Amino acid sequence: MAENFSVLLSYAGYTLTEAVLGMLSGSAAGFLFALAATAWPRWGSGGILLAASLNAVPIVALAPIMNLWFGDGLGSRIAIVAVTTMTAMAVNAYKGMNAVDPLALDLMHSYAANKSEVFLYLRIPYSLPYLFTALKINTTASMIGAIVGEFFFSSRGLGYLLSNSIKVAKMPLGWSCIVLAAAAGILLYLIAERLEKAWIRWHPSQRT
Repeated sequence: MAENFSVLLSYAGYTLTEAVLGMLSGSAAGFLFALAATAWPRWGSGGILLAASLNAVPIVALAPIMNLWFGDGLGSRIAIVAVTTMTAMAVNAYKGMNAVDPLALDLMHSYAANKSEVFLYLRIPYSLPYLFTALKINTTASMIGAIVGEFFFSSRGLGYLLSNSIKVAKMPLGWSCIVLAAAAGILLYLIAERLEKAWIRWHPSQRT
């Protein structure tokens, strides 16, 4: 790792960029999907089931399709990570928005609150603990998606370097890639945990 530090750091930054951008895109898409499913409950549960089915698609099957659609650049790996992280956010956010206290919902209706106000002041705040749970799941899933995506069509990144190292039996370099990928995943998780503590201090899980 010391001998190849500059290369490893550069490639780790490339993979981390793919993971973060893909995770943010996928999490945002999943949250919007959950928002729509809660706003229109007639098709909401079916829509969430459809979103969950995406999680059953193996990354190794998804990667060639995304490379075909988005090219072999940064966009294809971002798309792979977005698809792999969207489901966790959609399912958790939907569950959080529908786990509101019925008495709180009745109180909002008694104040003649419209649907957007109910979402803004009640459903979305209630969903925040679920949202951050999904975000912490996605921090590790995003690194997996980015690295596996780089196995197929890439000229940079930890996944590309790991694949080449295994092919030529340079196992110390391969293990260095694995250690850096794990460290990056832990870093993303800690950032998500810190954001959770800052945003939902009011939640019982954050009280000591």
